[in-house]
Amino acid sequence: MGADNMKFLETSHKKFAAYKALSDKFGPEQAWEKMLVGYPEQQKARMGPFLSEPTLAQGFAKAAPFFNAAGMDMSVVDISNKGVDAVLEIQRVCPYLEICKEHGFDAPCRVICEMDIEASRRAFPEMKGEILSRQASGSCACVFKYERAGKR
Repeated sequence: MGADNMKFLETSHKKFAAYKALSDKFGPEQAWEKMLVGYPEQQKARMGPFLSEPTLAQGFAKAAPFFNAAGMDMSVVDISNKGVDAVLEIQRVCPYLEICKEHGFDAPCRVICEMDIEASRRAFPEMKGEILSRQASGSCACVFKYERAGKR
């Protein structure tokens, strides 16, 4: 297992452990908000360079190697249409499915994916994102759609 993969796994475990501790102490909604403190700024720093590409598809394609290094097997599909710059991010592997169970959660979506979408929304209000498909709900892949006006 590579160093990137090890760091990814360590960070994931820490995130679930932190959410579990905060949730036990304050309840799930307050834990959610506490976990989001500073997260939009991190998303802006992390995603900003990718989102500065001419299209979301180009930016997400540049991000794919980072996801793939963590074992996620990411594909990007440009679905831009009718003046909307849009992309599907398809993750064929969800490394969080087992990690979440180690921390007492049935599914990782609230702690990882939904939090990422919300942090992205707060960091980039011009872009909207949504989860279309979840492996944790029995789908064969996780699918996310992101779109913003006017780029295409």
